[in-house]
Amino acid sequence: MLIVNTEICIGCGACEANCAFGAITVEDDIAVVGDACTLCGSCVDSCEVEALCIEGAEKKAPVDLSAWSGIWVFAEARHGKIAPVAFELLGIGRQLADQRKAPLTAVLLGADLRDKTDELIAAGADKVLLADDPALAQYREDVYGKVLEHLITEYKPEVLLAGATAIGRSVIPQVATALSAGLTADCTDLAIRPEDGVLLQTRPAFGGNIMATIECPRSRPQMATVRPNVMAPAETDSSRTGEVIEVELSQELLSSKVEVLETVLCEEEQGNIRESEVLVSGGRGMENEKGFALLRELAGELNGTVSASRAAVDAGWIGYPCQVGQTGKTVSPKLYFACGISGAVQHTVGMQSAETIVAINRDEKAPIFDLATYGLVGDLFEILPLLTQKIKEQRGHVS
Repeated sequence: MLIVNTEICIGCGACEANCAFGAITVEDDIAVVGDACTLCGSCVDSCEVEALCIEGAEKKAPVDLSAWSGIWVFAEARHGKIAPVAFELLGIGRQLADQRKAPLTAVLLGADLRDKTDELIAAGADKVLLADDPALAQYREDVYGKVLEHLITEYKPEVLLAGATAIGRSVIPQVATALSAGLTADCTDLAIRPEDGVLLQTRPAFGGNIMATIECPRSRPQMATVRPNVMAPAETDSSRTGEVIEVELSQELLSSKVEVLETVLCEEEQGNIRESEVLVSGGRGMENEKGFALLRELAGELNGTVSASRAAVDAGWIGYPCQVGQTGKTVSPKLYFACGISGAVQHTVGMQSAETIVAINRDEKAPIFDLATYGLVGDLFEILPLLTQKIKEQRGHVS
């Protein structure tokens, strides 16, 4: 609840001017709070005489920003292997660390992973914090959260990056809450101001209609989860050397209220679109499920995989595991065909890092052509069969 101290309030109107929801008005030289208040706190920050406060909110002591340094990457491991997103984060992490002239550290949690530390160092890490224990073999959110919180409190990194994966999305918000740290989820771009170390975290907002850049200047560490396949991994250098720090963990940190009974791996239908080098993607312009037969034929000739926009998935023409975009998967193939896809930002944020994009659409003003490497304007039901036929002829598949 927002409380107004009427004895202190001077009716200056700063709170009214700074309220984005129009929830505060000044009446008879006193601020009055309406029902639209969301307790965002902007009015509290703008009140110079400190006449406003949020009931139950404790005033936090300012963080000593100079005590925090270094860039950390949470190197997620799955079934004894480093997740590909970890190497993507080391790529951008290396750039941020070089700008800050600070070390880049990979944090590796799991069991029997000592032989994986060299991979992280070769990919750009200066140090590897290794927590290797049988209790970490299976991912359990409470244990991983406590271990990360413990390490951050002890070593005080300036920035922590993690993949926006199922694991990253579950454990990183828990850690941020425990540390009262700022966190931006699902980032698609990162930069840093060298002079003050503020991390500039860009992500889609308002349903993907705008790209917002978010800062967390008053809290440490600055935390961000990053979508897989949007950052380029650093080139590996097997000659690099680094320091491996093995972390001793107490039984209290490793204790859990969760018992993992079984882990089952399932194969996604029609292949994993994140791993395919060629994607043939269809949108609303395919008109129906039968239209996807043309895409499958083209994908077959290119040894590729069929994917889709949200519109096609929502229509039931193809399954959700094949969806590309803000609410689907982020992909970065060498070749991406966008067939009957208009190019709304909700889709393009999921495929804009493809090396080569070929767009096929009857609307010459479709936004997808602004992003495409090559564009074909016309009826895709005529173009696709001709394109597939030409590829068959080039490859000698015509009998």
